[in-house]
Amino acid sequence: MKEALLWATAGTGFTFLMTTLGAAMVFLLRREAGGKMQKAFLGFAAGVMIAASVWSLLIPAMEEAEAHGGNGLLPVVGGFILGIAFLYVLDLLIPHFHPGVNKTEGLTSSMKRTTLLVMAVTLHNIPEGMAVGLSFALAAQHGADSAVYASALALAVGIGIQNFPEGAAVSLPLRQEGLTKGKAFLIGGLSGIVEPVFGIAAVLIAALITPYMPWLLAFAAGAMMYVVVEELIPEAHLGEHSNVGTFGVMSGFLLMMVLDVALG
Repeated sequence: MKEALLWATAGTGFTFLMTTLGAAMVFLLRREAGGKMQKAFLGFAAGVMIAASVWSLLIPAMEEAEAHGGNGLLPVVGGFILGIAFLYVLDLLIPHFHPGVNKTEGLTSSMKRTTLLVMAVTLHNIPEGMAVGLSFALAAQHGADSAVYASALALAVGIGIQNFPEGAAVSLPLRQEGLTKGKAFLIGGLSGIVEPVFGIAAVLIAALITPYMPWLLAFAAGAMMYVVVEELIPEAHLGEHSNVGTFGVMSGFLLMMVLDVALG
């Protein structure tokens, strides 16, 4: 477990760093940075998460279940549904705000609008951290198989790359809300801190219930797909010129696919 924790800490630390670097874009771009760029950022993140859910989580979950003589479909379907339910409940309970639709969701709250904006992205980062942590936990269980580590590394790199534009998609709206560049950067960067937290927690949980690893992998996939369908793709296609968001999705999907094949 120690090895898995070290790898998960490094992997989610990298994704957190990329979020922070993305948030630093607030210092380079104008306050009125166009909506097209944010649509492309959100679409790109969606594409990466779709590909990662399939190649890095669902397929390994099936293979792991079948390797232990079980039904490869049952844990994948069950875990996927539980992951969707988990994010759905969080979506209902945690107050958050979506700038594109100018709408507040979750329980009624007196929190500031900027805080609600950050909460929305924090929800996105929870399943990403879980996915990276579980991938390295699975790799640690297959210590002699370098391909499993390569697959986990590909996932961490892919999530990290998509976190760069995602970090910008947090800090830029905060700047538009009137925050200073410094505050927008700080809050945007810190929005990714949940990834190391949930990544390490996922490793600890996986170590306690190793036989249920296929369920956990599919759980992370379901949670990520909920975020993609409920939040990222709709926001990437608001208003006119939705083709920008579409090309963003395709680019992210292609990049994650290439990473998985090249490194895996």
